[in-house]
Parts: sequence; structure tokens; C-alpha cells
Amino acid sequence: MPLLEVDNITVQYPKQKTKALDNVSFSLIQGQALGVVGESGCGKSTLIRAILQLQAYQGKVTWKDQLLEFSKKQQKKQFYQQVQLIFQDPLDALNPRLTIAQIIAEPLLNLSTKHLTRGEVLNKTENVLEQVGLDSKILNRYPHEFSGGQCQRIGIARAMIVEPELLVCDEPVSALDVSVQAQIMNVLLDLKEYKQLSLIFVSHDLSIVRHISDHVLVMYQGKLVEIGETEQIYHQPKHKYTQNLLGACPRI
Repeated sequence: MPLLEVDNITVQYPKQKTKALDNVSFSLIQGQALGVVGESGCGKSTLIRAILQLQAYQGKVTWKDQLLEFSKKQQKKQFYQQVQLIFQDPLDALNPRLTIAQIIAEPLLNLSTKHLTRGEVLNKTENVLEQVGLDSKILNRYPHEFSGGQCQRIGIARAMIVEPELLVCDEPVSALDVSVQAQIMNVLLDLKEYKQLSLIFVSHDLSIVRHISDHVLVMYQGKLVEIGETEQIYHQPKHKYTQNLLGACPRI
């Protein structure tokens, strides 16, 4: 049974003739990493918002064989306990007025169905920091004291504290230096293997998508034009747009 199924998702904004998303369908199995690629404006971010029930749409999104309905707030809360988002800009994604301890614990306090003592919250916070390669000594410091790469690790820790089954990563390394990108990618890959996480990884960088993804979904003008196993897409692309996209990608 697929973990996530997206069936004929369509989004059209008022006063726009073209559709932001046009009948996009795919499925994701547990433990799989799906890369979503395409140029700016192709609908990648709209697709993420629709999956996360942050964007009205036509079609169906099914999570663990349960149909998600955009209007059901309680269902959304339960969904967010299992699905978390990693943002593009790591520093902007962290509240500058909160300590690192408060930032990481916030989803746990808001989404947990169990009453947790202060000691239990602290223990979970320290454990998840260790998982992303940071020391618990930073818990009383503030986001501005850290580099972009460290802030992204903190963002990943915040997402992981509720023990999600799916991480949706919206260009999570595009704002980072190349050397730091590799470190963050390795953190995500280690978590994927250790926690049996599923990933949806959105990026315009084809080399990064190839490194992290089991399957790749290619979007163009709101449409899904090609989907398949990563090596098949990179070595034998079928659609002309995919061929052009790969042809424009620098090869080392």
C-alpha cells in the first residue's frame, strides 16, 4: 500500500488562464525518496502546498489509504504529526525570539497527543539534536548565532522531533554553500536510512536530486511530464523537456 497517493491534482488561480497544476498524479511508498524537478514556475511549490493541505485543489490526496480533506482541521493536525516540512531559507524559518530549545520543542508541544513532562521534552530535544550532528550545549542560544548550515540542521531537528514518516523538503540546500549542501544531504540520507523515512525532495539542481532520490518526477508548466527510477530518468529520459533539462545541467 502506498504511503501517499496524489490523484489528478489540479490548481487554477483566479484571473489566470493556465493551470498552476494540471492533473498531477503519483504515489510514494514508505522509505522512498522522490525528487521533484523543473524550472521556476513549473508548479513544484504549488504541488507541495496541495499535498500539505495548505492550498485548495481539485482531485484527491490520500495518506495511508485515508482521503485527506482540505477543510478538516483535526485531520490536518493528525496529518502534520506524520508529515513535516523543511524550508528553503533556514534562518528565516526559525523564530529569532525563541531559543533553540523552544524552536525544536514547539512542534512536539503543539502536535503531541500525550502529556509530556519538561524532562521528557528536554530528553527528546537533546536526542534529536544529536541525530542531526549538533551538541545539546546550544539549546539556550538563538538562531542568529549560527551559520546557515547549522540553522538548517536545527530546522531538520525541529521537524524530526515528532518522529514523522514523511519529510517534504522544499529546496532545503539551495541557500547554502556547496560544501555545506553535501553535509545537509548526508544528514537527510542518514535519517532516511536510520528512521525509514520517506522524502519528497524539491529542487532545481539535478545533481542534488540524483544523489538523494530513488525516483524522479519531472514537471513542466504545471504538468507531470515524466516519472521513473532515478538512473532511468538520467540515462534514458523519454520526454523532450527532460532531455533539454539534463542537457543544460553541468556534468563534472
